[in-house]
Amino acid sequence: MDWDHVNPFVQTITPQSGDIDGLNHTNNAVYVQWCEQIGWAHSHKLGLTLDDYRRLDRAMAIRRGEYDYLLPTVLGESLTLATWLTGGDGKIAMERRFQLIRDSDGVTVLRGRWDLVCIEISSGRVRRMPSEFLDAYVPGA
Repeated sequence: MDWDHVNPFVQTITPQSGDIDGLNHTNNAVYVQWCEQIGWAHSHKLGLTLDDYRRLDRAMAIRRGEYDYLLPTVLGESLTLATWLTGGDGKIAMERRFQLIRDSDGVTVLRGRWDLVCIEISSGRVRRMPSEFLDAYVPGA
């Protein structure tokens, strides 16, 4: 597949009947849910779970989300969703990217981006990333 970045974390997806809207396409809100699901799955693979976030009283919260819906997808279509951590300051912020490809022809149907900021869960205030976050999310920081 022609990925935008190297070494993607990927999941295969097939739109189900509950994902389809009145135009017979996958509902845009479903794409957002898929991005959230793959983001958590990638975080788990990197060694950080929601339990770790709670234990550390820190979380990476979405400060801004952007989605470019390039082409529709339909019921039963085979898709592959990829994600990467592509940037960050090594202190409080990082970026996550998404790309959704239709398997039948290799065409990108969605691109997305999140700007993430580290917060203290108990207060909601921006805080520096703990060392566990840096080790998992920003190698070499």
